[in-house]
Amino acid sequence: MTETVLSHADGDPGAYETLVLGIGNVLWADYAFPDDVRLMDGGTQGIFLLPWVCSAKRMLILDAVDFGMEPATLKMVQGEDVPCFMGAKKVSMHQAGFQEVLSSATLSGSLPEELVLIGVQPELLNDYGGSLTAGVKARIPEAMALACEVLRGWGIEVTERDKPLEGAELIGPGALDMRDYEEGRPRLEGESR
Repeated sequence: MTETVLSHADGDPGAYETLVLGIGNVLWADYAFPDDVRLMDGGTQGIFLLPWVCSAKRMLILDAVDFGMEPATLKMVQGEDVPCFMGAKKVSMHQAGFQEVLSSATLSGSLPEELVLIGVQPELLNDYGGSLTAGVKARIPEAMALACEVLRGWGIEVTERDKPLEGAELIGPGALDMRDYEEGRPRLEGESR
């Protein structure tokens, strides 16, 4: 098993079986995967993600999703239930561009054979640039456990790292560390840390 690096939507997508795509926020390397699994920070790159989506046989998407449910509700959607066509109810704050990616992949016959979305209902829908709210942050371990369960169900070996990545192994600049991000963010009126 080799070290898996976080990819951005640039360059050649290469060959892999499974794409684990985080939309909007950076994924950190707490787990190690086989070579045929690609972890990708999809950010808000929209249509630029199309080559990576079309190159995967299986895709697991992690995102903040407006399901219209109670704040911090965790939900998994599978297969054809994952909205993947134009005109679908917007299920994500980042979906305007990603909806087009799924539609394009469907039209080209290149949509991954297996598709799973794990989403957490945000508490604040219009907090652009804010960190995770306490309720959503509390759901991360459960979302990660569910993601690992999905991957293992696909026959993928998921190994938790015994120590954090360091130096050249890091998959993003240190400034993207959650603690550093939150400490540098201006406080909203009435907000405490």
